[in-house]
Amino acid sequence: MSAQGLLDAVELEPDVAARACVIWLHGLGADGNDFVPIVPALGLDEKLAVRFVFPHAPRIPVSINNGFVMPAWYDIGDIDLEKRHDQVGVRRSAEAVKRLIERENQRGVPTSRIVLAGFSQGGAIALFTGVRYPERLAGVIGLSTYMVLADSLAAEATPANRDVPILMCHGTRDPMVGRQRGKGSADALKAAGYRVDWHEYPMQHEVVIEEIRLVGEFLTSVLG
Repeated sequence: MSAQGLLDAVELEPDVAARACVIWLHGLGADGNDFVPIVPALGLDEKLAVRFVFPHAPRIPVSINNGFVMPAWYDIGDIDLEKRHDQVGVRRSAEAVKRLIERENQRGVPTSRIVLAGFSQGGAIALFTGVRYPERLAGVIGLSTYMVLADSLAAEATPANRDVPILMCHGTRDPMVGRQRGKGSADALKAAGYRVDWHEYPMQHEVVIEEIRLVGEFLTSVLG
């Protein structure tokens, strides 16, 4: 954490003053450097002037890994992802992401030009925060992920992001977060009225070049 209470992060700046921002959250046990290398493969036009912010999750004990301390957005106590998650940790991470959004506002990027993205655990926080954020975001991306605290969605969802574009991608061979878990989350969001674009690939708990290109197309669409 910085002196201002912000998560430490890797940042990639455009060649001109940033007019848009992607806040990208990594998965369990990784850090903000994990997805930096994919940025060139997104194929974004330099005219979009996108700043990428890759925050590092705090290091906490993770129960499922025998309490080993590692970067994590929330604790996981059971391999069964259907069980209720670490509510305190989820909400703490969502607040940390909100502070990053507010910092972008202070730096001249409006919320309507910000995309929340994440992989696995990071994707869960991106989805959780995105549908609850009080100001309209440009879009939300969840890769190889699922919804957390889904039972609170109806009460906590904000009108501002009822129509926010959501891209979800998943591997049909994912051994960590089963395809049905991801698809079930996408279907639940659709049933609640959200615009979810679902794609799946013959991959495991990873990303593939076709998926990265799709993410680039999505970013161009919502930020262009």
